[in-house]
Amino acid sequence: MGTRRATNFSYIAIALIAITTAATPVGAQSSNSNVTPDWCKQLPRPRYKDLERVQSADPWFEVYKVAPGVFAIYEPHQFEEAISFLILGDKRAVLFDTGLGIGDIKRVVTPLTSLPIAVLNSHTHNDHVGDNWEFDEIYGMDTDFTRANAKGSSADAQAELAPGSVCGALPAEFDAKSYATRPFQITHWIHDGDTVDLGGRVLQIVSTPGHTPDAICLLDRKNGLLFTGDSFYAGTIWLYRPETDLDAYVRSVERIAALAPQLHLLLPSHNVPVDNPSQLPKLLVAIRKIRAETAQPFSLGNGKVTYSVDGFVFLMAVRR
Repeated sequence: MGTRRATNFSYIAIALIAITTAATPVGAQSSNSNVTPDWCKQLPRPRYKDLERVQSADPWFEVYKVAPGVFAIYEPHQFEEAISFLILGDKRAVLFDTGLGIGDIKRVVTPLTSLPIAVLNSHTHNDHVGDNWEFDEIYGMDTDFTRANAKGSSADAQAELAPGSVCGALPAEFDAKSYATRPFQITHWIHDGDTVDLGGRVLQIVSTPGHTPDAICLLDRKNGLLFTGDSFYAGTIWLYRPETDLDAYVRSVERIAALAPQLHLLLPSHNVPVDNPSQLPKLLVAIRKIRAETAQPFSLGNGKVTYSVDGFVFLMAVRR
């Protein structure tokens, strides 16, 4: 889980939604209310005007062509604003994450390519694996965290429907009360440095633990693309859950920041699907300041704080 506000959104309000979701009744949904959430009023994000939009077979999603052979599949109707990526080669395709599972992402990707599609996850939080169950071929990091999350979860899924978290109506065929992340079967276990050859495009697994133990970035070295998952995106970066390891996160940011001179484009998994590689060294400076305790936190209550450093915002647990 976790997002992640835009530059112009109230990140404190969004963070408070996340903090209080554990107490949300099962099946609660903002679509039953006539009140439009503040974050929703700020959409669409300005950057999307510069992207090439293509038709989506499911109205829950918006689809954009963000690079040759790369489609961003965006979920603007839920405050996570999750983004999955369909990456095409000459012989195969990879779907990098499958979203929340509220809409039907398979219905979206099938018209975009006739190639066989395998799923590869940036990590296994529920907002990235929601439609994994629909696919026969799934790559997963060889970690206990991945194995546990592959069993599915109803609690994390229900938290995504907390009051104020849905913009507009949920899909007519969607059953909020039974909403859960369904179990899925990993068919290929992967490790740091492994590659997936799509034919004319090779994707390299870059292990980036921190946000979760199984977090990865996906490097398309030939085309200068780095799919950053939840290690970086434009918005409040969530680093507060029990599985988060801040020291590991710093080391992971060090690693991807070193790649910046080789990159042409970042493709993050929330909010906006494209960003400049120059952000990665800046992110490293910011997170190092927090770890060195030279930045001051802002308390949100309930054991959570935010840090605002050099244009980056981080949501973390109170240090003990």
